Amino acid sequence: MALGLPGMRGIDHIGITVPDLDQAERFLVDILGAQHIYTLGAKSAEDDWMAVTLGVHPRTVIKEIRFYRLGNGSNIETFLYDAADGQASQPRNSDIGGHHLAIYVDDMDAAIAHLRAHDIELMGSPIASAGPAEGQRWQYFRSPWGMQFELVSFPGGKAYEAGADVKLWHP
Repeated sequence: MALGLPGMRGIDHIGITVPDLDQAERFLVDILGAQHIYTLGAKSAEDDWMAVTLGVHPRTVIKEIRFYRLGNGSNIETFLYDAADGQASQPRNSDIGGHHLAIYVDDMDAAIAHLRAHDIELMGSPIASAGPAEGQRWQYFRSPWGMQFELVSFPGGKAYEAGADVKLWHP
């Protein structure tokens, strides 16, 4: 019996709930360079569809959904919800469900300068990885709504790759 999902090829998209779709679009398109592809309208239900299908309060409304293409990686789907039972604060990386999106860049210094020029909050300074990830540099930054993103670059590869049968994705 084969292990894993039959036919699995990779991540198609990452869904993000945002407080302001226009602000998110300006960030994704103008700062990160994503391309807006299409928009979906509102979605609500009088039955328990929202609870059963999406795990949210049954009277929650999705006001709008927008899809973006981000370089050669996964697509991004942004949601604007009107949550019937309120919204929880954003989890930290150390919380269950905590997360960040890492974006590969060819030139870390140019990417950092670009973020600075657009007044994007940088978290700390660039880090040079060690051990199996030696050859990689990375730095976290925040979107205007506080979500954590990461720049990552390893144009010469990472140390582990020299003897690896399987390598992590790399553009």
